[in-house]
Order: sequence, then C-alpha cells, then structure tokens
Amino acid sequence: MAPTHHAIDYVELAAPDLETSTAFYREAFGWSFNDYGPDYAGIRSPDGDGEAGGLTPHATAGSGTPLVILYSEDLEATVAAVRSAGGRVTREPYDFPGGRRFHFTDPGGNELAVWSTA
Repeated sequence: MAPTHHAIDYVELAAPDLETSTAFYREAFGWSFNDYGPDYAGIRSPDGDGEAGGLTPHATAGSGTPLVILYSEDLEATVAAVRSAGGRVTREPYDFPGGRRFHFTDPGGNELAVWSTA
C-alpha cells in the first residue's frame, strides 16, 4: 500500500539505549524490528509489510513525546506550505536510506517530520 499524501505515516520513539529499548518492546508487546545498525531500529508493521515506526537514540529522550512523521508526494512544496502557514522548519530537507525528510514545529511548538521517497 502506497503512503497517503500529508497523512500520518510513521512514528519515532526516543531510545537512548537502542538495545535495551528493542528488548523491552520485543518482550512487552512482541514487536519485531528491522536492524539498521547502532543508530536505528525500524518497528515492523504487524502484518509484516513495511514499518509502522522506529526507535532512535537521536530523538529527544525524556520528553515522552514521539515524533509523528507525515508523508509527502512533493517534499519541497510541503516545506513551502509549512513555512507559509506559520510553521518553523527546524531541520532542512536531508537524505536518508528511504528518501528525504525535514523537521518542523507547528505554532503550538509540536515537532513533526515529513518524508518523501524522492
């Protein structure tokens, strides 16, 4: 199933100790992971098709706030729309192994990210 434009697509949780966090979620909920090395673990979707989220030591640990990630068919247009609507881009678009993404805060101070395959 293809991602839906501007819909919530993925959630990242802070995991300062990635090994401990993956062990916790495996034991507590039976989750399985895609191992991307010491800096990331993708949470496999329950149906085995893709990922529902990820664990990363690079998220803001201790805030208790997951990072909600939206999908965009046109990342640059979404960056412009976020800025135009009053959002603040906190991390300019960058490449990662699945595509490109950027981070922003909304007027209420919530941090979100947006990704695209292109």
